[in-house]
Amino acid sequence: MTAQTSKFVPAEIENGRKTIDDKEYIRDAKGGWTPIEMAKPQDLLIDEQVRKIMGHALALSQQIARFKGHTFEDLASLDGMLAQEYGVTIGGAKGNKTFMSHDGLWRIEVRIADFIDFGPELQIAKTLIDECLNEWSAEAGPEIRAIVTRAFNTDKPGQINRSEIFTLMRLEIKDERWQQAMKALRDAMRVVGSKTYLRFQHRPHPEAPLETITIDLAKA
Repeated sequence: MTAQTSKFVPAEIENGRKTIDDKEYIRDAKGGWTPIEMAKPQDLLIDEQVRKIMGHALALSQQIARFKGHTFEDLASLDGMLAQEYGVTIGGAKGNKTFMSHDGLWRIEVRIADFIDFGPELQIAKTLIDECLNEWSAEAGPEIRAIVTRAFNTDKPGQINRSEIFTLMRLEIKDERWQQAMKALRDAMRVVGSKTYLRFQHRPHPEAPLETITIDLAKA
């Protein structure tokens, strides 16, 4: 059985085989060609099924990419028509948008997520936090120490746990050095990029909670 041709798999070797002087060969993992009769039957069976499944996977990936592109184009066109007709645009903070059907049963969300990195101020914050913890000694609860340890991932130099950093910044601690440390953390934050996500939701009736329509294969 031959896998479906895709832009990722040249048609002439789409099944990983070719004929030379009326003799069939199969490509091996080193890029060479082995006579087909030298391959184990189970390896041929695995090869056939992998290529069959990958043909479907690649076709589906391309279909999803086209769907995503068309969706952004359609929503941008809708934005343009609304702006032209009514002088308004749909959107919230950072360009986040929500579009809902008239009956409230179908919803499309456009979300923009920032990618955040931390500058050299991060080390200043760590130094101030350590000073606080050392001075507080027994007064510093183990919970705070655990958060700090996880946040700066002390077992892996140079690495941090972003979610725990944000947890630290939400703690209500009045100590002046702690406040300075939190300011240093905020100053250390750098937005280094962003990515736009789509989320599709549906509910069977207006009183029901919205449920996300799964497109991510890992969550299906």
